Amino acid sequence: GVHTTIALFDPEDYAEFCAESGLDADTGASRSRFTAEIAAAGATVAYTGQRLTDLIPLLVSRAVRRATWEYATLVLTDLGACADCGQDIGRAAIDRASHLLTRLLERAGPGTHHLVCSTPTENDQLLAVLHTHRDPTGPARLDTSEGAEFATVLAVAIALEKPGGVVLRTSAPDTPDRVHGWRLAHGALAPLTAGEVFNAYCTDAETGEPVSPESGVEYCAGFD
Repeated sequence: GVHTTIALFDPEDYAEFCAESGLDADTGASRSRFTAEIAAAGATVAYTGQRLTDLIPLLVSRAVRRATWEYATLVLTDLGACADCGQDIGRAAIDRASHLLTRLLERAGPGTHHLVCSTPTENDQLLAVLHTHRDPTGPARLDTSEGAEFATVLAVAIALEKPGGVVLRTSAPDTPDRVHGWRLAHGALAPLTAGEVFNAYCTDAETGEPVSPESGVEYCAGFD
């Protein structure tokens, strides 16, 4: 009857933690301390009786999301201030990304929305995913942490002026799914044409080979 939180116990992270803290890695007390710190500040999942086979993929996904968010935050923090105006570049990019995300959700209308933002950096390809739902009479409902992660990755693309992209897929009852797409250009989302969205969705990212389009999906131009 007590609240339980599940976290990934990574052996390499544990060994590094013990070395930095001067702890004996072969004791239960050290393992408990490491686990408690993950539960307090790391990627976790509330345990409600799920099977281990269901928990593992969810935990890995949470850990990857958190690592992406932490790396993106570090990139923005290290940019410093603008040499011309003195404004914090990372903070300005976050504000811009938050504005773009808000406008995107406003224009998307009612339905269940699945958004993906991707952008390259020097060391990795950053990817953020956001799920939202909006009723016909109210604003979009979204997970706060997912929203922050999405805005941070989008902000990296804006601040570094990298060739980022955003894809929005909307599902609603009794209608085909709609897919829209944008590319990042000069701190704004430039709409893709319906043909560009189709090509992006129907091309294998690794091989470049064409992929059959999904049935019941409309490939639409991005809106302004």
